Amino acid sequence: MTTVHRGRIFHISGAPKVDQAAEHLEHFANGALVVDDAGVIAYCGEWDALPEEFASAQVVDHHDSFILPGFIDTHMHYPQVWLGDSYGGGQLLSWLNDCIFPGESRFEDVEYARRAANEWCDRMITAGTTNGLVFGSAFPHAQDFLFETARERGLRLVSGRGIQTVGPDSAAKLMVSETDAIEMTRAEIEKWHPLDEEERKHALTFVAVVPRFSLSVTTTTLGALGELYDEYRDRGVYFTSHLDENNRPGDGEIAMVKKQYGVKTYLDTYDGKFLPDSKPGGKSMLGPRSVMAHGVHCEDVELARMAETGTSIAHCPVSQWFLGSGTMPWKRTVAAGVNVAIGSDWGAGDEWYVPQILNACFKQHISERSPVGMDTPVTDTQALSLHPAELLFTGTLAGARALDLEDRTGNLDVGKEADFVVMDPTEWDMFNQSLLNRTIADDPVKDRDALLFQVLMQSREKTLRGTYVRGRKLEVGAE
Repeated sequence: MTTVHRGRIFHISGAPKVDQAAEHLEHFANGALVVDDAGVIAYCGEWDALPEEFASAQVVDHHDSFILPGFIDTHMHYPQVWLGDSYGGGQLLSWLNDCIFPGESRFEDVEYARRAANEWCDRMITAGTTNGLVFGSAFPHAQDFLFETARERGLRLVSGRGIQTVGPDSAAKLMVSETDAIEMTRAEIEKWHPLDEEERKHALTFVAVVPRFSLSVTTTTLGALGELYDEYRDRGVYFTSHLDENNRPGDGEIAMVKKQYGVKTYLDTYDGKFLPDSKPGGKSMLGPRSVMAHGVHCEDVELARMAETGTSIAHCPVSQWFLGSGTMPWKRTVAAGVNVAIGSDWGAGDEWYVPQILNACFKQHISERSPVGMDTPVTDTQALSLHPAELLFTGTLAGARALDLEDRTGNLDVGKEADFVVMDPTEWDMFNQSLLNRTIADDPVKDRDALLFQVLMQSREKTLRGTYVRGRKLEVGAE
């Protein structure tokens, strides 16, 4: 049945880059979103211009609610579902050792993992996250629960088991042999990834190759993973890992990677150049379906290589604050041509709701101090006031681009699959009163931009009245 959803619509149309987002921002104050019986968008525009062919369609009147594209979270940790705000770990490596590895080990328990999968999918739906790139559990049964539950709920999801072949004693239950790491990853791909091209066109769930980070594996593991990924790359398998997150001198993540591998840059370890002095040792895992989380301290050569290969960065401002990692240099990263999508990084991040993560993104970069290049001293504030369209782009269309699904989702263009959220300001009186009593700008474009900014900055998870994938409203609490 064709359905018309009526409300106040915002989205980024077309296929712009982030610095072109404002030119592609569409706002329909009395809007209509038509979804056909296949869950595909047939019209998006003003209600008064609704084509006659949809005059008899069922109407769902959301009144003064806002309709936005579904949020896309490109970095989150499923086995940390109950580990947000873990105290006592300090910065990245000590936090992993003291808080995270022991917590993730509890997924060995089958019942615990089953409950976690249901909780995870409930939280995605409640937060309006229609698609997520999810670091998975080390335990195959936990991954099975996640894929099964996501499919039952109708969520989009990309995930893969977290691969660890080396690590501290606290990670002992998470580690497997290098042979098992490859065999278990292959088994997950064969079981859960749509390997047939026609099937991939309609699938909602996909598999990624996921080494936890370079310190969790060896050159042997990276070489074998490169071969495995190369085998399945053309069949739509994804790759994701962490990159340049913590730069504490001497014993931080980046220093330890360079010391362990003897490489020139951290990125080299994922680019097949993981032997000493960055000599090639295997196949690259970079490309259009590869997403590197964080990228806080990337060198210029790393940014150039990611731009060249179409590799995206999952920007995680909340977790970067929580772990004291620093600020990803927005201007330098974007200027290099790298696609930047948003990531919650739940459980180092403690926020699920993408607009609030975009809120943190705005605040972080308006006080950003960033050199033009890694070797350039910071002498001036490189502050950046991100346009609300750039924020919306980062939380929606950039994520679809990072996941190579831009032809199917990410905005509300005709022909895309109808992934959207409905946001009702009356669910939170402070937000609603701010909207009702806001100052209207004389310039309609400026007023439009100010309205979107207010929606992104002030809305909360409680204002979400519906999360839709392919036009179907998703429900929580079903097992």
